[in-house]
Amino acid sequence: MSAAAAYDFQHIAVERPAPGVVLLTLNRPERMNATNDVLHSELVRLPAAIDADPGARAAVVTGAGRAFCVGGDWADIAGQGNDYANKIRMMRETSQILTGLIEMRKPLVSAINGPAAGIGLALGLLADISVVNEEANLSDGHLRIGLAAGDHAAMVWPLLCSMAKAKRYLLTGDKLNGREAERIGLVSDAVAPAEVLPLALRYAATLAERSPLAVELSKRALNHWLRGAMPIFEASLGYEMVTAFDPDQAAHMPQTS
Repeated sequence: MSAAAAYDFQHIAVERPAPGVVLLTLNRPERMNATNDVLHSELVRLPAAIDADPGARAAVVTGAGRAFCVGGDWADIAGQGNDYANKIRMMRETSQILTGLIEMRKPLVSAINGPAAGIGLALGLLADISVVNEEANLSDGHLRIGLAAGDHAAMVWPLLCSMAKAKRYLLTGDKLNGREAERIGLVSDAVAPAEVLPLALRYAATLAERSPLAVELSKRALNHWLRGAMPIFEASLGYEMVTAFDPDQAAHMPQTS
């Protein structure tokens, strides 16, 4: 498969800003890069596409416009309702996205340039190095809309920032900014907005200079922490699907535009 064929995306733009570095930009800025069905399925294919690119030794993912990715597109979610087959499809795709990111051989740096939530925040936090806009709001707002915290948070947050902080934010659904996310250890670096992408690219350039096999096997060893927590993720994702059919959940859904 050629590199061009690997990146056959509609809502992810691809650039090569430096030797060995590929920059992937989530590109639905008019919807704050919220995932519709197309973008969600493209995130499933993204890790394998990077691994299949012979010209990529490291990758950076960011968002177009003012947001990184605010999760699922509420207009689409409201239109689909509680369609059982669609919920199962989304559950399977979400599992594939997280599994793909954990199993990805090449290093990934996230440049979280603006607000991130839901599957967008999962993508940002599961990158090997995460650089966030210190002013950006991050949130896993499942509890705010009557859903159990699924996607990634029950698995990832306690490993990154302690069980105490994970419960504090996941059970309340409160937002936190990039500065606080760095303070509690949720992200690698929080910097001024203009520095997010340049710093992420510098990290990627450094990783691209390292021995590919040494990088691959080092991150594989580290990701055993995440593999060990996969049963927690599977449970939380299943619980999220259960709460999607809770009659009380509809009362917590936001208005769509």
